[in-house]
Amino acid sequence: MSVTMSSVSGILILALLINGAFSARILGVFHGFAYSHQQVGNKILYELAARGHQVTAIVPAPFASKTPIKNYTPVKIELPDFAKDKELDLYKESERGILSKVIFMDVMGAIFSEMVFNQTTVQELLKSNEQFDMVIMEQFINEAFKGFCYHYKAHCVVVSTVGTSRWTDFQMGNPINPAYMPDLYLSYSSNMNFCQRLVNSITFLLATLNFFLLTLPKHNEIMQRYIPGTPHLNELYYNTSLMLLNSHTSINSPVPLVPNMIEIGGFHVNPPKPLSKDLQDYLDEAKDGAIYFSMGSNLQGKDMNKEVRDAILKVFSKLKHKVLWKWEADVLPNQPKNVRLGKWFPQQDILAHPNIKLFITHGGYLSTTEAIYHGVPIVGIPVFGDQEMNVATAEIAGYGKGVGYKYLTEESFGKAVSEVLNNPKYMENAKRRSKILHDQPMKPLDKAMYWIEYVLRHNGAPHLRTAALDLRWFQVLCLDVILFAVFTVFAVIFAVYKAISIACRRRPSKSKLKSQAKKKN
Repeated sequence: MSVTMSSVSGILILALLINGAFSARILGVFHGFAYSHQQVGNKILYELAARGHQVTAIVPAPFASKTPIKNYTPVKIELPDFAKDKELDLYKESERGILSKVIFMDVMGAIFSEMVFNQTTVQELLKSNEQFDMVIMEQFINEAFKGFCYHYKAHCVVVSTVGTSRWTDFQMGNPINPAYMPDLYLSYSSNMNFCQRLVNSITFLLATLNFFLLTLPKHNEIMQRYIPGTPHLNELYYNTSLMLLNSHTSINSPVPLVPNMIEIGGFHVNPPKPLSKDLQDYLDEAKDGAIYFSMGSNLQGKDMNKEVRDAILKVFSKLKHKVLWKWEADVLPNQPKNVRLGKWFPQQDILAHPNIKLFITHGGYLSTTEAIYHGVPIVGIPVFGDQEMNVATAEIAGYGKGVGYKYLTEESFGKAVSEVLNNPKYMENAKRRSKILHDQPMKPLDKAMYWIEYVLRHNGAPHLRTAALDLRWFQVLCLDVILFAVFTVFAVIFAVYKAISIACRRRPSKSKLKSQAKKKN
């Protein structure tokens, strides 16, 4: 059967037209100053560009790709470099009380949102003739960014770097219950005792009041200032077509999700690449096993206080294991012989090595996910943000132990490390969780792409929107129904009481009956 050149050309042209017809113009807004936040954003936006979509991304300049990427245009912004800010000690964040953490983060979120809007490059973008079909933004206390969606009349997709929280559930109309859903800033797992549920409920109430009475109005002011003419944020806040959650039940406790909230936890993890020869040899020669230690990208080992650092070193010096420590300075005082330093390590590739027996981490969500992906147990040293909750969840799930930074001593740290290294249940639970994370019908990144394109295909997918978003908050909680029921019960009780009272007044008393009888006689 022969095929003419014209037929082939026609098929190719048709294929190109079909592909081009589905190519969307997408604006990505990932303004987080942490490398981990940029990992999440870049993974999604680069993949969309690779699939033929035209992607424009608002991104901090230090994290912008150094080489051009096809279909991808960065809009660079300049934000403060907290790693070089000597006045900001992130380790001291562990000393804040829970309400202080809530207020601090809400205030910082508003400050950063305004910083982004105030950037010259962002203002030029808003004033240009650029048009977008979709805006994909990070969820990081940046509610004012909903103005981008309205300005471009684009579908709104939000990516949560830490799974569900108050930040995500309210805007999606998702059920949120403080009885088993701990606040992001608390060191609780989903299995809370009475006192923890009490603290969590009070925290939830006060944080919610702070958000709706102070934080959301502040973001509305910012949005109105930089994108004049937008409706009030109370209206735009609930216009999210899709929420992508960087979570998975192998890592997080299961929670209810409405149809347009999709878990894609593990999507950022890449297949392991070969290690450099010196690292490969170092780990291959670790006959007693090896430990990898990193406090992430924001927190740096070199900034630990001396007491904590010395306690950790004393514990390491007593181990037979080799230790790889992400240490950002050139010298580590009192460095034991079994400890090797590096200002940067390929974390995912190291965790894939079979001789890694333990990952000591700050408990960030990406690091926790990578540990589970490769089946490595953890000892967590949480400091701020969601880290305490992640480590608490690891303890309940049996694949890790936690030692709070402000409570870390040689004894407490040594006990946690010894427990995880010597009790096989931690490795077994990590391996079991790894199997659960890998056992999915499709790769998490492919799932993210499917649902993003699903929203494009179905014009925002309004059919996935829960009716809870059409109700007022007191209607969602059925407070009006409860109030009506209480009123009705009291009304019935009152009516019965009044009826009995009237009947009793009309009925003659015994003395009156006796006197009437005497008169008759």
